[in-house]
Amino acid sequence: MLQAVAPSHLAPLGAPPGPRAVVVLGAGKIGRTIARMLHGTGDYAVTVVDRDAPQLAGMPAGIAVRQADPTAAGACIALLDGAWAVLNALPFHAATAVATAAAELGVHYFDLTEDVAATHAIRQLAPGARSVLMPQCGLAPGFIGVVGHDLARRFLRDGGELLSLRMRVGALPRYPSNALKYNLTWSTEGLINEYCNPCEAIVGGRRVEVPALEGLESFALDGIEYEAFNTSGGLGTLPETLAGRARDVDYKSIRYPGHCAAMKLLLDDLRLRERRDWLRDIFDSAIPQTEQDVVVIFATATGRTRAGQGPLVQASFSARIGGTETDAGHVNAIQLTTAAGICTALDLVATGVLPQSGFVRQEAMPLDAFLANRFGRQYTCHPLEETAA
Repeated sequence: MLQAVAPSHLAPLGAPPGPRAVVVLGAGKIGRTIARMLHGTGDYAVTVVDRDAPQLAGMPAGIAVRQADPTAAGACIALLDGAWAVLNALPFHAATAVATAAAELGVHYFDLTEDVAATHAIRQLAPGARSVLMPQCGLAPGFIGVVGHDLARRFLRDGGELLSLRMRVGALPRYPSNALKYNLTWSTEGLINEYCNPCEAIVGGRRVEVPALEGLESFALDGIEYEAFNTSGGLGTLPETLAGRARDVDYKSIRYPGHCAAMKLLLDDLRLRERRDWLRDIFDSAIPQTEQDVVVIFATATGRTRAGQGPLVQASFSARIGGTETDAGHVNAIQLTTAAGICTALDLVATGVLPQSGFVRQEAMPLDAFLANRFGRQYTCHPLEETAA
């Protein structure tokens, strides 16, 4: 149950007594999950904002709602005035404007964007900022960066050598039934962005860009066959953090076999890469959503724990996470993991584990602190053991 969280241990950090006022922008599936998670602790006074009134219906008692368009000129300043933090669950193209308003007001800012350009723009706001600016706090980018940095640290902390760091994440239907072997589980715009934009990586010790949908590979995990290929944004800021310290670092999205070939047909052969609006309409009208999903996480690091000494060793992390039932109904795996990521980041700022101002990278969160957090524990509370059909 999302409400079954540990008692509050928030440190005051100079804040007035009582719940901290937070604003959640966007009342879609993930925004609603974020709001319920935070409200359930009693430590946060939550206001949810969306431009569509039907999206705001059915919020639990105690969560304030406001119908407004946060992307309208000047509106965001008014919506965030007096807030301690804002959690942005809007599409990626709204990230920079909301972060700008938050920085101007001294409001802590968190988002879920996978958009590399938006993250670079938000970083430019950080010099002199009175508040935290922390984009990319979801699953990938987000939690996978925490995992990747922890694996890398095992090799680098004693002067060792990190040869490769491979991170793979997929939000998949448990029961695929179409030619794409895929169902919509999150933002269509975000999905298309990942499939079309260049991907950051470290190859041979150099930071490079590689094309999306390339680097196809196959692997099996817990007896299930998958494929993985390059997609944009999943590494977050890790290429910068590990530049000059790792030989090869990459991120790929996990799908069922055959998906990559089908997407290349749509994007390259039919040239829908040039008509993303068409592609979005096709996906939204033809690919069903599903509540029966699974999040698959698989990361491996290879290297030597002492420079020039010892054997070549490998460290890994893997998980298959399902959804859960709550008092408000079913919460699917991508909602659960994405909301848990951003709520954990907020909590770690509130308790002083993370810096209190400036640009904060997702890998600044220690993995042990993340998984011990009342929200981060969602990553270990809902393992999915049964085999997908």
